[in-house]
Amino acid sequence: MLYTKNISTFARDEMKDITREVKQVVQSSGVQNGTVLIYCPHTTAGIAINENADPDVKHDVLLRLDEVYPWEHPQYRHAEGNTASHLKSITTGPSQTVILHEGRLLLGRWQGIYFCEFDGPRNREYFIKIMEG
Repeated sequence: MLYTKNISTFARDEMKDITREVKQVVQSSGVQNGTVLIYCPHTTAGIAINENADPDVKHDVLLRLDEVYPWEHPQYRHAEGNTASHLKSITTGPSQTVILHEGRLLLGRWQGIYFCEFDGPRNREYFIKIMEG
């Protein structure tokens, strides 16, 4: 089962919690056991799993990514001027896989699933693939 979700971002760098949306898709699928793949088809965005209890974690992650990958660098060559967003996307990766057991995502107590925007604001999409088994 493959589902397409649309998402709008409102900042150049943003981590949007999509855990609730993923859980709703899983619940509506009726699948009880298997795996769930959350995939981002964009080269300047990614999917991450991290803490979702303290919003300062998102702030700190984005802050450090900006420090490691500054938006401007004298040796960047990419004509679009968004090399930093590509590097951040490589760092987070395009997907995450979560075990589905008895109808529940096996996330840790503090974990959430994030769509990570690094070249916004934009209208994006991501995919949720549920694999039964």
